Amino acid sequence: MKREKFGIVLPIVLLSYFMIVLDNSIIFTSTAKIGADLSLNTQALAWITNAYALTFGGFLLFSGKAGDIFGRKRFFMIGLVIFSISSLLVGLSPNGPMMIAMRAVQGIGSSILAPSTLALLMDNYNESMRTKAIAYYGATGGLGASFGLVIGGLISTYSSWRIAFLINVPIGIVMLVLSVKYLSASNKFSQKIDVLGTIFSVLGVSAFVYSIDGTVYRLPGLVIAIISLILFVLQERRSVSPIMPLTLFKDTERKYAYLTRFFFIAVGMAYFFLTPLAMQRVYNFTPLMAAIGFLPETVPQFIAATVVTRITDRVKTSTIIFVGTALMFVGALLAAVVRIQAGYWLAIAIPMVILGIGQGMALGTLTIAGVAHTTPEMSGSASGVVNAIHQIGGSVGLSVVVALTASYIQPTAAYNVQMIWITILSAVAVLFSLGIIKGEKQPKKETTEGQFRNKNLNLELDESIKQN
Repeated sequence: MKREKFGIVLPIVLLSYFMIVLDNSIIFTSTAKIGADLSLNTQALAWITNAYALTFGGFLLFSGKAGDIFGRKRFFMIGLVIFSISSLLVGLSPNGPMMIAMRAVQGIGSSILAPSTLALLMDNYNESMRTKAIAYYGATGGLGASFGLVIGGLISTYSSWRIAFLINVPIGIVMLVLSVKYLSASNKFSQKIDVLGTIFSVLGVSAFVYSIDGTVYRLPGLVIAIISLILFVLQERRSVSPIMPLTLFKDTERKYAYLTRFFFIAVGMAYFFLTPLAMQRVYNFTPLMAAIGFLPETVPQFIAATVVTRITDRVKTSTIIFVGTALMFVGALLAAVVRIQAGYWLAIAIPMVILGIGQGMALGTLTIAGVAHTTPEMSGSASGVVNAIHQIGGSVGLSVVVALTASYIQPTAAYNVQMIWITILSAVAVLFSLGIIKGEKQPKKETTEGQFRNKNLNLELDESIKQN
């Protein structure tokens, strides 16, 4: 059922998405306290993040497709149950191994929720309402990530890190009850799961994420990732029911939206992680002060994202993306030129405002462009691709910037050079956003999986006729 008003569906979907983004963000500021309470060394602490990242990134493409096949409402509710139960067990974990294992399960729950929430918005709203709903979805992601820092800082300072995970349980239960009552059952599509494609995608994406975020054996992980992803693409080309239909990449607007998103989130993740760290090392901020010090980015981002939801029916999506990425570039460039020695207000706060406005403008609209011109049977797959690129781009961006500045021991020098590289990545995002403008001008027709599938079925029919 397509809705003319947002109703209760939008809050259900956005709060569920907010929950997983917030939870992942809180980890950044709670890690030290978790390590102290559970007596974990640095390597074990890294796995609290890595275990989640591996399963979350690895299962995204499968989850997007599975929602198309089994029904998005049902699959969304399964994701809520998995995420809520695993959050409970993470919060009750008495030791490191149990926490790491449950974080991996939590990642699977998130990998179901992330594409399902986006696909549900596409199912429930039409045209301008859908565009606004997806823009709110993007705003929710940025808000959850930023407020996660503040909440994590408060928890680290005044309470137990376990609360951050246990709070997900009552929220998950409420969302589950509301989902049963208010979410409409989406159509199921008579397709089969591409088993080989699923295996290759899970192995390939997980190995690739590990080769970036892992602690040991990263090169073998990269080799496994490359081989698996090559096999995955070959499998998707011949599959009757691919989990990532390659026709998604034929549309110029979507293709450049994916590329822009990759570099956009690479910038966002690197800046999001390294700037609070620099505030603590250079300005001697506490974790809570660093989190509050990030508000000049958070508040403008949310305001800009909210304004975007009101103008998407009057201003082209590609224009908003270009202006947003350009502002992000200007903010990063200003921080790189001013340098952190100039003090918090000049070097951090003012560039943050500009950067935050740009990110607020671009994040939701990049999501809109990433799922544009897809039919209902493809929306889950498209949502999976958007979220997979988001996850991989963030991991690559942070790791590349850290690797390129690892030789700088002085925190001041390290952050100044890091901002130079972040500025370069921002410039690449701006360049790719021009491709979205080009793609938006081209004649459009909806991408359907049926186009791809019917071609394969015709080939199979021809083979059958020849054999008979």
